[in-house]
Order: sequence, then C-alpha cells, then structure tokens
Amino acid sequence: MKLYGFGESGNAYKVALMLELTCTAWELEFVPFFQGGARTEGFKALNEMAEVPVLVDGDLTLSQSGVILDHLAKRTGRFGPRDDHEAREILRWLLWDNHKLSTQIGTCRFLMNFLPEEKRPPGVIPFLQGRLKAAYTVLETHLTGRGWIVGGAPTIADLSCCGYLYYPEPFGFHRDDWPAIGAWLDRLVALPGWRHPYDLMPRAFL
Repeated sequence: MKLYGFGESGNAYKVALMLELTCTAWELEFVPFFQGGARTEGFKALNEMAEVPVLVDGDLTLSQSGVILDHLAKRTGRFGPRDDHEAREILRWLLWDNHKLSTQIGTCRFLMNFLPEEKRPPGVIPFLQGRLKAAYTVLETHLTGRGWIVGGAPTIADLSCCGYLYYPEPFGFHRDDWPAIGAWLDRLVALPGWRHPYDLMPRAFL
C-alpha cells in the first residue's frame, strides 16, 4: 500500500499508525504540504479535496482518514467492531472526532505553530481552545473508568481520536489536566508497533 502524507498531519498519522499496528506493508509518498504539494494538479487527480491522507491499495484510492481506517479494519481484521452496536459506536466517535476534536486541534495547532504571528486572525486561537476544552471534557468523561473508547479493546475510534494528541507543538493540551486521556494515550503507546508521528513520516515544515 502507498500512503500519501507528511509528518505534521495528524490525519495522515492515524492511517500510518494503523498500518504499523497491523503490520501491513506500506510505503510513504511524501507530500511537501507547506510548499503546495497537495495543490498540484497531479495530487488533485488523486484527491480532488487537495488533502492528505490518501491511501492507494491496489486499484483502490481512498481519502479521508475515517474512511481509510474503516477500510483497513476490514482489510486486516484488526481494530474493527465485534458487532453492530460497536460498529455504530465506532462511527459515532469517528464523526465526533472529525467534527469536534481533530479539526479543531489541526486548525489551532496550525495557527499557533506554522503560521507567522502577524497572519493569525485575532481571537481565533482562544475561541478554538475554548471549543477544544469542551471536547477534551467529553473525551475525559467518557474514558474515566474504561480502557478504550468503544468496547473492551482498542479500535479505529481510538486511533482516530488520538491522532493529534502526541504532537510536541503546543496547542493548549496538557496531559496533566486530563488524567483519563493521559492514561489512555499511554495504553496506546504500549501497543506493539506504536510509533511517534515524526518517527513514521518526515516533517514538511521547513
């Protein structure tokens, strides 16, 4: 399989981590995102949305991390649901993550770390951090007293929701403030094959 991505992308990391945890053979096609690599005509022929990740699996080309994670769970037989109830719960958390967590973190982290200060729109970072605090509270409450987001084992819901939370660049998340989330992140790190995002893909920001 071929994964199009780059190190700073938490969404690409979700897929790269899934590939590693399932011992799936894959290669990275590095996308120089900050130099316009996702906006070229060649890349948009793969994904009209001009976003990573993109996964090429034989004749199949997939985009959007949730779709790719679902495909890989079915393809590998790992990290998927055990019944219809878990399937619905996984989908619920994938949608929540994309709407409430990863998108907000990705935007906030980009503004704080990869955009020059003079170009940052006033008031946006505190607004996003307020929304993120609400999202962290939802996740913290859900994880209190349980090991994984859905059921009794890790699933692609966990791999989706953790995607941005291992990055070193500041965006307002501190593990000590969220002990249940921190313990959950440690459980994921303990899974055989876990690797840090910058150990899986090179950085694009120069």
